[in-house]
Formats: sequence, structure tokens, C-alpha cells
Amino acid sequence: MTMLNTLVAVCSLYALFLFAIAFAADRAAMRGQARWLRSPLVYTLSLSIYCSAWTFYGAVGSAVRTGFEYLAIYLGPSLVLMGWWWILRKLVRIGRTQRLTSVADLISSRYGKSNLLAVGVTILAVVGTTPYIALQLQSVTLSFEVFGVGDIVSGQESGHTALWVAAGLALFTVIFGTRNLDANERHNGVVMAIAVEAVVKLAALLTVGIFVVWGLLGGVSGALERIDASELGQWRINGGRWTGMIVLSGAAFLCLPRIFQVLVVENDNETHLRTASWAFPLYLGLMSLFVVPIAVTGLELLPAGSNPDLFVLTVPLSQGRDGLAVLSFLGGFSSATSMVIVAAIALSTMVSNHVVMPLFLRFAKRGAKVSGDVRHVVLLARRLSIVGVVMLGYLYYRLSGGGAALSSIGEVSFAGVAQVLPAMLGGIFWRGGSRVGALAGLTLGFGCWGYTLFLPSFGAGVFVPDSWMVAGPFGIAWLRPQALFGIEGMDPLLHTVVWSLTLNAGGFVLASLASFPRPLERLQGAQFVNVFDHSTGPPRWSGKVAQTEDLMIMAQRILGARDAQALFEHEARRQATGGTLPAPTPDFLERLERELAGSVGAATAHAMVGQIVGGMSVSVEDLMAVADETAQLMEYSARLEAQSQELARTAAKLREANSKLTRLSVQKDAFLSQISHELRTPMTSIRAFSEILRDADGLTPQEHGKYASIIHDEAIRLTRLLDDLLDLSVLENGQVNLNLRPGLLSDVLDRAVAAAAADEHGARVRIWRDPRAEEVMLNTDLDRLSQVFINLVANTRKYCDAARPRLDIRVRPGATVVIDFIDNGAGLSAEAQDVIFEKFSRVSDQKAGGAGLGLAICRQIMTRLGGEVSYLSGQGGTAFRVVLPARYAVAAQ
Repeated sequence: MTMLNTLVAVCSLYALFLFAIAFAADRAAMRGQARWLRSPLVYTLSLSIYCSAWTFYGAVGSAVRTGFEYLAIYLGPSLVLMGWWWILRKLVRIGRTQRLTSVADLISSRYGKSNLLAVGVTILAVVGTTPYIALQLQSVTLSFEVFGVGDIVSGQESGHTALWVAAGLALFTVIFGTRNLDANERHNGVVMAIAVEAVVKLAALLTVGIFVVWGLLGGVSGALERIDASELGQWRINGGRWTGMIVLSGAAFLCLPRIFQVLVVENDNETHLRTASWAFPLYLGLMSLFVVPIAVTGLELLPAGSNPDLFVLTVPLSQGRDGLAVLSFLGGFSSATSMVIVAAIALSTMVSNHVVMPLFLRFAKRGAKVSGDVRHVVLLARRLSIVGVVMLGYLYYRLSGGGAALSSIGEVSFAGVAQVLPAMLGGIFWRGGSRVGALAGLTLGFGCWGYTLFLPSFGAGVFVPDSWMVAGPFGIAWLRPQALFGIEGMDPLLHTVVWSLTLNAGGFVLASLASFPRPLERLQGAQFVNVFDHSTGPPRWSGKVAQTEDLMIMAQRILGARDAQALFEHEARRQATGGTLPAPTPDFLERLERELAGSVGAATAHAMVGQIVGGMSVSVEDLMAVADETAQLMEYSARLEAQSQELARTAAKLREANSKLTRLSVQKDAFLSQISHELRTPMTSIRAFSEILRDADGLTPQEHGKYASIIHDEAIRLTRLLDDLLDLSVLENGQVNLNLRPGLLSDVLDRAVAAAAADEHGARVRIWRDPRAEEVMLNTDLDRLSQVFINLVANTRKYCDAARPRLDIRVRPGATVVIDFIDNGAGLSAEAQDVIFEKFSRVSDQKAGGAGLGLAICRQIMTRLGGEVSYLSGQGGTAFRVVLPARYAVAAQ
């Protein structure tokens, strides 16, 4: 009993020592003298929170039971720090830019600030950490029993030691970890105390190891000989379990709430990771240096059946080294308390931020603007959460019987928290990950872990019936908890890790692919995945409608009146507003949210500020980051569509050109046939009648005159055809000289109508004109313009198929002079309209007159005159429009 009282006194003095260290560190931080608190050495030592009672006591027990397998729990974190430092750096950068306070905050913020996800991760973390806290209670309880009862063989609990230990740890954690609320959840005092505890437990374990090697085994050579002679000297490694443990310990190092707290939340300088990447593996190497010698010595010196988990403590006691045993106890106590303190702080932060505060905000009658102080609510919630978490660990310890090996309890906890890994890594590297995918993956993984490992860990018949373990639920053999889907013979831990992570990752990927992220998810995804490129900080508040008084009331409720007033007065002085209240600028709102996040979490702080401010602005870079993948896909799709449309247009143009060329080719062939006919006919006539005049005798004067007239007419016809061809060639080559002179449009039309309205038989086309509209003075080549009008009027006379052909000539003077020639015939087909102005084209194939050059000549003339001639569709008959430019037409005076 005297020794037990001594231990209680030692623990009390040690606790006071830690309090003094934490108090001094906090005071130094408040005075701005915290540079030494944020050194790479302190940061690296704070990571020793990974080394709990499992590594201090349980590593020796694991070496006795499974040989060198215990090294796997050291190799996993070492490989992560040395090989995955770029992942850790990304996590730290994300944590700082997003003001994260926990691993639940990370998952929640990444997937659209989903509080449902945060609650799910919080539940998973609490349940997954419960076995780990039970492990610490078991190690401290057994340590007290060894000293109090003096039974160094069994080390079993007697009485209610575990309950008292749990109560003591809960009280110690409440006092130590919730003395105040710090912005960004950085606890300088706690971190410094953990660093000191890291030195204490390392010194204790090294001291025991040195005593064993040089005090009991005769030095290094003697220790090596004893190891070779023992069973531990044989290499007993299960490859699958070894690999599984390395992967599991590495995953747990990233996902454990207490590790995330010191690795990400407490980090304020990314360069500290460089030191930690080699210094922390070195620390783990020193912690494992004497594990095997202590295990060999315990097997040799202690009676059979002794608990190997306590060899670090019982070997010195067996040799009468009480002082060394007390130091060893202190090292184990440091390992357990540091783990419980940080884990309870991290879990209580998650519970209060993601469960208590959202409920408080929802059920508070007037929301964030009610005068009062939320600070006490947050502190009370965290203190109750700490007590609840520690008591859950005690409940697990009691229900599981408290007799399991420390390492097996730790493995259950590792497998549970590792379920966060797929959502974490997928969230920071894959922008396609969605809230639905994260929920699906976490649900499947957590359910599989609970069914196959967590519930069976309580023992047969406690939560899982014995019949289920043997035959499966309802006799379904492939659903046996430790032979899922019919796979038998695997180690239970490896079985759970493989199936839970497979279902977790598969569910996450498939559900993410099947769903589409919301806009906020896509924005957060861009900021997380491209944190080094696009996001120097979180989205900024716009502050357009915020009232400083409302913000002050809200800050007082959370930070307390004194801290809130100090914050606002400092900002007012910085802004030089001349008062005690600052303007609600985006910078101030961002700083206020950061201060609030340390007390109620990033998501809750964001919601409370947003309740007052009502909106936030997002940088162009962040919006571009969100739109990056979509824009690329849309741009690629648009390019393909544009190319497809361009190809379709090109193909259509090619088909149209080909059709047009085909029609022109047909018309060319017809023209060649026609022109040869037109040339050959008069030439034949001239030749024939010339031969008659030359060879025939006895021709009367009348016959002689008749044949001479035929030769003359055919010569004129031939000349006219050649003149058309020559005229067209001159116009196309631009060799024509225009004879510009003034004249009335009405005169030009009179001349054209007189020349072309009647045929050789005297049949005339009815012409309708508006003389008043035709009183337009022109300054152009009147002869060439008359040639165009004559052609258009003659075409109506020749090709109009109406019973009584009529031609309307409509003149519209203005900026340009428009003259429309519209007949009452059937008009032209669409195909004919396309080629009507081409050479060798004819208006109609039914009448033989002409070579198809008239309209081609008209187009060339109007081009040279600076105007145009075109076909008008939809007029009921054949219609042409002639347009004269303004510079060639002025109103008649």
C-alpha cells in the first residue's frame, strides 16, 4: 500500500509538473515569445503522441507473441513521413488555408461543408478510438496492480482500479485540455507538455533497456547471444499480416484524431515536416531499440505465465530496482496520459463543433444575434465530451473483459479509424469525389469493420452470437464475421482490413461516379486538390450587409466579453476608424471567423458569420479552378461539335458546288452543242447560198436578191454571236472603258422597251411603269445600262409562259436606285436560280433562242458600273432586281 501511495504521489507531482510546463508555454505564447514553442524539435516530439502505452508496454508483449511483427507499427508511420511527405505537406497546407480543427472538419469541408459527413466521421472516430482509450486504461490499471498488489506474474486487476484510473484521466484531461478556447485549436501548452512527455517516456524506456543489456545480459555481445538462443532469434514473419500491419499503421498515422491534431492543426510551418521526416523515424527507432532484449530477459527471469505486456515494468521489479521501476511506470503513465489527453481533446472538439453547436444553433430562438455567452456552452460540451469519451473506453475495457493483449486492442482501433483514408485521399487528389461517395464509402467500411472486428472483439456471445461466428447469421455461411463472402483461413485483422477498405474505396469511387457534386463541393474540391495553385486562402466574405454591432454580440457569446472587445478594438485601431468598432471589411470578417473557428470549429463559425453577413465572394482563380475540368470538357466538346459542324458545312458546300458544277457542265455541253449549231447553221447557209449564186445559171433577179439577203442575215447573226462572246470576254478581263454621262432613267427604260418589247412578228409584251418614280437623274454609262434593261425585257418577251405576258417595272429611288423587273409567268426553279447568271445558262430549255450569255453579260456590266443584278424569288413570276449605286444616281430637279 505504501508503494501504491507513492505512485499516486508521483503521478500527482508529475501532473503538477506538466501543468507548470503547459502554463509557462501558454504565458510565453500570450507574450509573443512562442518562437521556441514552434520549433521543428518540439513539433517532432509532439508527434510522439503516436507512441502510446501500446508501443511502451505492448511492443514487448507483441515481440514475445509474434516475434518481430511489432516493427510493422513503427515502419508504417516512418514510411509515411519519409515517402509520403508530399501528402502530409498538402494536408498541412489545406489545414491552414481552410482553418481546419479536426479530421471531421477536413472531410466535412472538402465535401461541401456537409455537417452530416462531419457527424458520421465524428461517430466513427469516437467508436474507433474507444478501444485505444481502453488500451491506455488497461495498461495504467495493470501497472498500478503490479505495484499495489505486488503480483508481477499475472498483473490482473483487483477491485475497481480501472474505474478510478478512468476518472483520474478524465479529470486530468478536463483540467489540462479545456482551460480555455484557442483560435485554430492550437494548444501551445499542451503541445509543449506532450514534447516533455515524449522525452520522459523515451528516457524511461532507454534506461530500462540499458539496464537490461548492460546490467543483466552482459553487454551487446551477451544480449545478442541470448537473443540467438531464444525463440525470438528465429525469424517468424507472416508476410500477409506483416504487410497488412504496415499499411494499417501508416493509414492510422494519417487518420487518428490525435495525430491529425498535432500533425496538421498544431502545425504553423510546413518546413517542420522536413525535420520530422527523419527525426521522428529516428525517435521510433530508439523506442524500439531494446524491445527484443527486454522480451528475452523477461522470458528468462520471470515465471512462466507472466504477462509479457508488463515486462518493461516487472523486470526491474524482479531485480529489486524499485526506482527504475517507478521511472518505467512514469514512462508508461506518460504514454497513456498524453494519448488520452490529445485524443480526448480532438474528439471533444469534433463532438462540440459538429454535434452540439449545430444543435444549439438550430434550437436557439434567435440564432447568432442573441446577447449572451456561448463560450461556457462550448466549454461545458467539451468537458462532458471528454468524460463521455473516457467512460466509453472504460465501458469497452469492462465489456471486453480487460484481458486481451494490448497490441490486439490497438489493432482494432487502427482498423476503425483507417476507414477515413479513402475519403481523405480521394478528397485531396480527386476532384470527382462527391459527398454521396464519401457517405457511401464510410458507411460500407465502418459497417464492415464493426461487424467483422469491433463487435467480435468484445468476446463470443456478447454482441455477436456464437452461432453467427460458426455458421453465419440465419445460417448464411458466407456472412460469417471472420469468413466474409466465404473466404476462410485469413487472419481476422487482415480479413477485416482487406474487406472494409475494399468496400469503402469501391463504394466511394462508384457512388462518386454515379452522382454529381454540388457547386460548393466543386469549389471546395478545386481548393483542396489544387491547393498549391489556386487557393491561397478560403473564400472571402463580402461584408456588404454585416452590422458590426451584431458581430460584436456574436463574438462576445463565443469568445467572451473581454477577448471579443480586445479583438474589435485592435482591429478598429488597425483600420484607424476613430472608434471602438471596426468596419466589417472582408479581412476583418476572415480574421473573426478564424478566431471563432478555434472555439466552435470551421463549419460552425462559417455558419454563424454567414447568418449575419449573408454572403461571401469567391476569387476568379477559385471559380476558374472549379470550372477547369468542366471547361476543358466543354471546350473539347465544343471543338468537336464545331469541327463536326464545319465538316458538315464544308460537305454541304462541296455537294452544292458539285451539283452546281454538274449543272454547269451539262449546260456547257449544251452550250457547246448549241454554239456549234449556232455557228454551223449560218455558216452552212452562207456556204450553200454562196455556191448557188456562184454555180447556178439562169437565176432571176428576184431569186438573186433573195439569196443575197439570206447570206446577209446569216452573216449578221454570226456577227452578233461573236460580238456577245467578245463582249463577255472584255467585261470579265476588265478591259472595258465606261462612257459616263448624265441622263434620265426614264429615257433609258424607254429605249429598252422600244427595242425589246416587240418581236419580229409585232407581238408586244404589256409593260406597266410608274413615270413619276422614274424621274431620276443618272450619271453612268447609259448605253451599257440600256443593254442590261434590253436583255431583261427581251427575256420576258421570249420566256414568259403566261397566256398574256406582262412585265412590271418598279423603281424605288433612295440612297440607291432599285429597279425591279417582274413578269407574270411561272418563275424559275430553285436549281435554275443558282446558275441563271452563269455563262452558257439559259432561262428555259423549251425555246431555242440565244446562247445563254445574256444574263452573264448583264452581271458583268452591273459589276463594272458598281451596282448589281440579282434574281428575286417569291414574287409569283420571274423577277430580277437591278441596283444602281448612290454616286451614279441623283434625284431629278
